[in-house]
Amino acid sequence: MFNKGKNLWFLLVAVLLAFMLAGCTEGSSGEVEEPDVDSTDEVESDDGEESSGNIDVGIVLPTRDEPRWVQDEQRFKDALADSDYTTEILFSQGSSANELQNVETLISRGIDVLIISPHDGDAAGAAAQAAADEDVTVIAYDRLITNTEAVDYYVTFDSFAVGEAQGNYLIDQAEEGTGIPLYLYAGAASDNNAFLFFEGAWSVLQPKIVDGTFVIANSSEAEALSDQAELTRDELGRILGQVTTNWDPNEAINKAQTHLTSASDDLKGDVLILAPNDGTSRSIADTFAADSDISSYVVTGQDAEMASIQYIIDGKQSMTVFKDVRRLVTDAMGMAVTILDGATPETTGSYDNGAKEIEAMQSEVIVVDQENVQSALIDSEYYDASDFTGLE
Repeated sequence: MFNKGKNLWFLLVAVLLAFMLAGCTEGSSGEVEEPDVDSTDEVESDDGEESSGNIDVGIVLPTRDEPRWVQDEQRFKDALADSDYTTEILFSQGSSANELQNVETLISRGIDVLIISPHDGDAAGAAAQAAADEDVTVIAYDRLITNTEAVDYYVTFDSFAVGEAQGNYLIDQAEEGTGIPLYLYAGAASDNNAFLFFEGAWSVLQPKIVDGTFVIANSSEAEALSDQAELTRDELGRILGQVTTNWDPNEAINKAQTHLTSASDDLKGDVLILAPNDGTSRSIADTFAADSDISSYVVTGQDAEMASIQYIIDGKQSMTVFKDVRRLVTDAMGMAVTILDGATPETTGSYDNGAKEIEAMQSEVIVVDQENVQSALIDSEYYDASDFTGLE
């Protein structure tokens, strides 16, 4: 039978035990102790990576959506693995607003050096200025930040040389004769490098246009300026306005389809294609290959993306300009460490960003095609042979 008195006694004992257990977590003063949290305990960063306390070097990359930048992320981490300095890496995902927010976040973490590859070279001036206002040294990485004095250094490949290499490859691979159709494509007009790449290519292609070896197939602006060996920024901008891919493979497909649809028969057959990078090169190559009126094509690229190396092995893409990002990352982090150590970093040249001359460290570029894939990329351990099919 249910005993109210007995059960009330058990209830009082349970309450007493609960108070005793709570007392075990109290200090000698009787107050509940707060957990001991070190100011350097790890916290979660915006990109999902853990970082600790104040950060020495902040890194902002343009997007996770391109293999190149994801590879850079890991290489930056590896470059500081054995160092006493710390880093945090954030991605802007193609947004200048996100870029500025990322920089402000890193400033709040106490960075002394900012390495930033801008989404938009002009718009990134606000982010660079925010860092400079807090006495943070700003290093533009791979892409120049333009029209601001708030940039201290620039680590880059020689972008003009990249374009030269692409143009010279087209010249070397061209069949003998005249009137060879030349299709021109470029990167994003918001990226200063796109201008430099195109300018470098134009410097070697233009004489072949003037002498009639090549005929421009897809840009009335380029045709109108074909007698000019050197182009102003505005003139380059007019051409890019017609042939830009915005670094977007889908936009490259749309442009290529439009150009092929409107091209006359004499602008097809055996053609040459200046494509700005590997992502757009593959898209453009696939589009031209699908046109039955295209007999053959030679198409350029850059970045040595894994997918494009397989395309080169398979004969779908002609070449790529290999920019050994390992070297670029090493140069950038070496510069940052030198600054953190209180010294002046070494530079090899300078670039006019529209507001001042930016001291730069330049890395070399290498042309890769079927003949030297093995020596340039496999033997150098940039990639493993097992990453590809068809390598002998």
